[in-house]
Amino acid sequence: MTDFFPVMGEKLSSENTFKMDFSPTNRDLESLDLADTNIFDAYVTQQIKNSGSKYGIGGYLEHRAIYRRSLVFATAAADFRNIHLGIDIWTDAGAPIFVPLDGRIHSFQDNAGFGNYGATIILEHELGEKKLYSLYGHLFLSDLEGIEIGQEVRSGDLLAHVGPFPENGDWPPHLHFQLMWDLMGNFGDFPGVCSKREVEKYVAICPDPNLMLRSEVL
Repeated sequence: MTDFFPVMGEKLSSENTFKMDFSPTNRDLESLDLADTNIFDAYVTQQIKNSGSKYGIGGYLEHRAIYRRSLVFATAAADFRNIHLGIDIWTDAGAPIFVPLDGRIHSFQDNAGFGNYGATIILEHELGEKKLYSLYGHLFLSDLEGIEIGQEVRSGDLLAHVGPFPENGDWPPHLHFQLMWDLMGNFGDFPGVCSKREVEKYVAICPDPNLMLRSEVL
């Protein structure tokens, strides 16, 4: 079994991590002004604090009610993108993010705009005879300074930090962590959500990130 360095520098256990729910079954979201990031952030912070945890986690293939806050996800009604393809780790801005597996920097860019990724880094890894890509979204903009495409990274290296809003795409601070077998020609970006119609296609491309995170909470 491959050893992965903890992405947040420590194991995401039941002692320090709380499973978050952003699906339509969470009635709190009905009365929450999600377009106001300060209100959204206060809600996330309180949820984590009430649980006695350091991190909130969840989201892989979750049907989410929170994407109505941004037109980034709006397509035709039948194809509204609200199925989450990564795992989010909600915590304080500035929290360090580490490289889980040896690899290299494939690409990076600032995916600016309300509801987007903000600063994003994609790593390329060799896993047996296959390539696996890992994406880190909602970072500090300064994390994109001084790095280069093709730069080698080692397991356990400090990669980046959880970014603050509004520079992180205007979200409550969190890391969007996603795995992809195929980038489909994307560079510095990759869809983090899909429509229900596209789920089968994207599940084949985007495996469960907990295969690498190995959190007992999920």
